[in-house]
Parts: sequence; structure tokens; C-alpha cells
Amino acid sequence: MTRTPQNISEELLDAARVAGAEAADAIVIDGSSVSVEVRGGALEHAERSEATDLGLRVFLGKQQAIVSSSDSRAETLMAMAERAVAMAREAPEDPFTGLAAPDQLISDWDVDALELFDPTPEPSAEALMQDALAAEAAALDVSGVSQVSDAAAAYGTHRVHLAATNGFSGGYLRSSRSTSCVAISGEGTGMERDYDGDSRTFQSDLRNPTEIGRTAGERAIQIVGARKPQTGSFPVVFDERISSSLIGHLLAASNGAAIARGASWLKESLGQQVLPSHLSLIEDPARPRISGSRPFDAEGLATRRRAIIEDGVLTGWTLDLSSARKLGMSSTGNAARGVSGPPSPSNWNLSLTQGDKTRTDLMRDMGTGLLITSMIGSTINPNTGDYSRGASGFWVENGEITHPVNECTIAGNLRDMLMRVIPANDARPYLSRVVPSLLIEGMTLAGN
Repeated sequence: MTRTPQNISEELLDAARVAGAEAADAIVIDGSSVSVEVRGGALEHAERSEATDLGLRVFLGKQQAIVSSSDSRAETLMAMAERAVAMAREAPEDPFTGLAAPDQLISDWDVDALELFDPTPEPSAEALMQDALAAEAAALDVSGVSQVSDAAAAYGTHRVHLAATNGFSGGYLRSSRSTSCVAISGEGTGMERDYDGDSRTFQSDLRNPTEIGRTAGERAIQIVGARKPQTGSFPVVFDERISSSLIGHLLAASNGAAIARGASWLKESLGQQVLPSHLSLIEDPARPRISGSRPFDAEGLATRRRAIIEDGVLTGWTLDLSSARKLGMSSTGNAARGVSGPPSPSNWNLSLTQGDKTRTDLMRDMGTGLLITSMIGSTINPNTGDYSRGASGFWVENGEITHPVNECTIAGNLRDMLMRVIPANDARPYLSRVVPSLLIEGMTLAGN
């Protein structure tokens, strides 16, 4: 009889009990994937993988230990349990660790409503190759593109099951489908590259590979002849492709683990305004067909829609059980984990309030400044919010793009930057993080 992730997780719990654990939880992830890369109109690389990964966390009072393996044989499960219990006996006590109480657990959920899995047949390697070839050909058809460094297509599924001695047992199945292309323009030292790609839960939602390749090619030729911009204080537009990184810094600062450590520039900001009053940041883990959706978190608690920021005001931290206990609060159902580590707070799907202007409108409003389409590196002071990142994109004069720019650095303070943010209306609604282009006045720009 074929053993499912649920079977294996229950066997792990049984082994933990036999080994002497007072409590335990087990997570099992199995999946398969196939990916294809092409170059020069021919197959470059094809790979298929199948794996089952399992993790066991055991408790002896307030001592805990975690072990993981990719071997699900019965003898291995018993050896994992024995090793975990032996490790727990030597571990220091953590007063904030432990499973959820039974009355905290989710009791009912509807996985089907989330549409996490595409029931259509798995695409063949040949079909994936044809998509990659179509993307490559479309990029090469763009005048000025000299080569395509990578065109790829992939499909994967994975099943997750979580079980614990507090009575929780639940899982779900996901699918993913993606196509991507990286195009290169110019020759020699003047070469530039850019990309486009798409990843969806359902094959039918995926953008056409020809469109993806053409967009990658067009982006690559637009940045030929890039040069450093002038140094000074200028307004900056973060293009929708990279604007979610700004919100990511805000989320990192409102993460319960950072707050509990005291390492956050937002640690004294609960209930205070951190964005303009007309903006809200909504977390919604129940959006159908979106990668960040899930019915429960990694501790068996129900996920829920919540306003992390409402009308500009920070309403709460992102918490798992441990960070919530440290702060004297309740978990927000945001625990995430893999097989080799304990749960930690993480965010699901997010949406920032959109504005009523296009990106073109924002550039017109800023007059002279920088449109950023790509960023590299990062220097963020978690305690002060001081921000510095490498950037490239396009210089804007009198509201119009004049030339591409690169090798520059933008700097500011996140608290001040986010209070001045002006959103456009161009966010892609099918992403897990729905964030439009953002205009921020008065950033420090270091170029020539």
C-alpha cells in the first residue's frame, strides 16, 4: 500500500511517543518537478525530480529538538524519534516553546475553495520545451537583442501534511507552472540584460510564452547605453516590478520575531501612523489560485484576513505562537516552517491600497528624477531603518524618460520614505504581493 504524507506524519508521531517524547509535531512534504531550459533553439538542460522530506519536532517539557530526513522507511522514522528525544534532553529550556492548545486549532476548512492545485494533466517535457523555445524565439525577434542567455519552463507539485500530538492533522496539495526568459542586448562591454517571467498555480492562467520572450527582449534593448545619473536629492519612482521590496522591509520590521528581539525600527510604533492615512496593507490568505494562500499555518491555527496597516496605522505584529507568548499576545496564524527548523512568523498574500494615477502620471508629477526598474544589494539597519541599495532604471526629465541609468545608489530612512509614498494604479492582481509603482519624494541619489 502506498504511504501518503498523512500516513508518514502519523507514523512519526507514534515513533516519537515510543521514544519518550511528551509532545511532538511532524511535517511531511512530498513533490515532483520537471524543468526545461533551451538555448540556441535546442534543448540545453532537462531535469525531473521527486522527493519526500520529513521533519519531526519533539518536546520534553520546555525542551525541544528537531530532526529531518528524506528517508521514510520505518526504521529511519524510529531512529529519527530516538535521536530527537536524546537531543531534547540536552537542549536548554525555552519557556515560550510548545504546541498550540487544542482549542486554538482550526476545526474546519475548505481547501477546494482556495484552488491551490490545477487538476489538468501534467505538461510533458516536450510541451515545456516548446514554451521555452517560443519565449526564446520571441526575444530574438526583437531588433537589438543579440542573444538569449536563458529561456526556461517548469511544472511542479507538492503535498504538505502537518500532524501533532495535540490532535491536529491537515494538509493540502499545490501545483505551479512557470515560464521565464532572459534576453541580452548589445555587444562586448556594452551588453545589457533584462528578463520577464510568469508563475501561476493554473496552467490556463499563465501568460503566453511569446509575450514573455518579447517583453524580455524589449526590456533588454531599452537599457542599452546606460550611464550613471547625477548625485543629489531627487524624487524616485519604484517600478511595480520591484516596489514590493519596500513593503517587504516594512513587513520585516513588523515581524514578531524581530519585535521580540528588540531589533526593529518599528518596535515602538504599534498603533501609530507608518503610512499615509489613505493607505492600508491587507493580508488575505484565502485568495484563490494565489501562491501565498493556505487554510492554516504551520502550527495548525486558522489563517485569516487582517489589516496589518489600516488607514496608515500599524495595527499589530505578525506572530507565531512563540513570538506571541514572548510579547504577551495571541498568534495571528502566521507560523511558517520547513522540515529542519521550528516555526517562525511569515506573511501570506498582501495588497497595498492602489492610487488613481498611472505610472506615467507619477513620472509626470515628479518632473526630474529616477525610475527604478532593478535593484541589487541591500544595506538596511534593522534598528534605525536607514536604507541604502544599488539601483538601475531610467532618468526622467520634465516627466519623460530620457535615457537608461545604472551603477547608482539610493538612500534614505524607511520610516520617512514610507510616510511620503504615493501609489500608482498598476499593481498586478494575480501576484501574492499586490503593490503598485510607488513615488517617493526627496531621496538621496549617488551617481556621478
